[in-house]
Amino acid sequence: MDNSPPKKTCCESIRDYFTSAKFLIYMGHALSTWGDRMWNFAVAVFLVELYGNSLLLTAVYGLVVAGSVLLLGALIGDWVDRNPRLKVAQTSLLVQNSCVIVCGILLMVVFQFKEQLVELYNGWILTTCYILVISIANVANLASTATSITIQRDWVVVVAGQDSSKLADMNATVRIIDQLTNILAPMLVGQIMAFGSHFIGCGFISGWNLCSMCLEYALLWKVFQKTPALAVKAGQKDGQQELKQLSPSKELENGQSPEESSQPLMNETSAVAQPDSPKQRGCCYQVTEPLRTLKAGWVAYYNQNIFFAGMSLAFLYMTVLGFDCITTGYAYTQGLNGSVLSLLMGASAVSGICGTVAFTWIRKKCGLIRTGFISGVVQLSCLMLCVASVFAPGSSLDLSVSPFQDLYSHFMGEKALPEADHSLTSGNITTDAPAEAMPPLQSYMSVSLLFAGVIAARVGLWSFDLTVTQLIQENVIESERGVINGVQNSMNYLLDLLHFIMVILAPNPEAFGLLVIISVSFVAMGHIMYFQFAFKSLGSRLFLCCSPEQKIETEDSPSLPTTV
Repeated sequence: MDNSPPKKTCCESIRDYFTSAKFLIYMGHALSTWGDRMWNFAVAVFLVELYGNSLLLTAVYGLVVAGSVLLLGALIGDWVDRNPRLKVAQTSLLVQNSCVIVCGILLMVVFQFKEQLVELYNGWILTTCYILVISIANVANLASTATSITIQRDWVVVVAGQDSSKLADMNATVRIIDQLTNILAPMLVGQIMAFGSHFIGCGFISGWNLCSMCLEYALLWKVFQKTPALAVKAGQKDGQQELKQLSPSKELENGQSPEESSQPLMNETSAVAQPDSPKQRGCCYQVTEPLRTLKAGWVAYYNQNIFFAGMSLAFLYMTVLGFDCITTGYAYTQGLNGSVLSLLMGASAVSGICGTVAFTWIRKKCGLIRTGFISGVVQLSCLMLCVASVFAPGSSLDLSVSPFQDLYSHFMGEKALPEADHSLTSGNITTDAPAEAMPPLQSYMSVSLLFAGVIAARVGLWSFDLTVTQLIQENVIESERGVINGVQNSMNYLLDLLHFIMVILAPNPEAFGLLVIISVSFVAMGHIMYFQFAFKSLGSRLFLCCSPEQKIETEDSPSLPTTV
């Protein structure tokens, strides 16, 4: 008699998928990132509009956000590690959405009564509103960082269990959701503000976050119910209490502990030793505790066996070769309009999605570490087009113009020299030469090569990003996941800040070619560090293509990192 379970029908399989923990995580992540992308796009527009079309408030906001994550990333990660998973996810969700809602309401008040606020106390009330908006929005970003660490770097690993392929597929799907929401969400809120008003846009974002918060809260609870292993966290006693509240007797009836029912990907046999704390601590000890936690987090990050892989990812943030305000601003000086830029951004998103799909396929064929090596080679090869654009016809590179001339003129109050002036005519810098000397086709050759390289490199970039993400997920022990990912975020923001400082020091279009070369150099250094990590892990086998079975034995079972 055949005792095998009956095969599920198509409808039953579809129902099981849409009610699975994996799909519920996708839904919650889509709602969360949609709200984040709308807010990140809108807050920059709101601050520019409020401050008389000046970028000052936007720059201050960006600096505060980057500096906060840089300084507090390790502390946020440590908080994630020290507290139960459900508590962390719910708290960060509530704080993030509540802050966005409050900011939206405050901005609605400012837009509605701006003229009256300017006259009150010589405008100090309005200034206070600006400070409150930036401060509360910064808290929302910190809470968003905590949410990203706990869901994308921890919950996903536990839900995937011991299946490395399932983890790779989940990471790729999460990244595809990021790509789609990064385009569609700003388009939606942009249309609302264009056909309505900024006041309506603020109200829509506040209402969206209120509804989204309730739905995400329910989805988190359902995922937690469907994955008992989430209630068990290394080095915590609260996890057992959560598990009892979740399912008091299911695992005991089956004679199997919750830990055995769904283990994380890596066999985490060790955890960070927590020293016994005395009952009474001195005032100085309590004041300096965050500093000690910060130091311990960075030391733990340095001692990881994936340290060079994480550093390689951080170095990729030191670049102007992305679709941010810097690259789009340069494109405007070269004669590209908003319509063309929107098409290029769409092509970039498609290229990024291709990179996430390629990641899962290459990982199955060549293994995880080799995937990162191949992705790095692809990205660097594509970026050679950007280097070629610096010397192509139509390039704005002019070594006779000092890169710091605009900065010097601004602080010294002097007018820029005529030869440094630039315009949008013919997509190039104006000179004394006649118009016939610059053919239209040649004037766009440089910028075409630049964006061709940027778009093509997204395939390797996103595949490499997913590789390093999964390496961190698989190799960092459970008790350190939060703090290590927090430090990784800090490193990313540090290199991102450096690239903004680089642009501030050399802001004129004539120096953009130098920024491109510096950016490609940093990307190359990042991939050299990854090569060092990969060669140390696999040796000469890095250049050999092996079967998936051999890959599991050699590459997907690295030793546990050193604990601090």
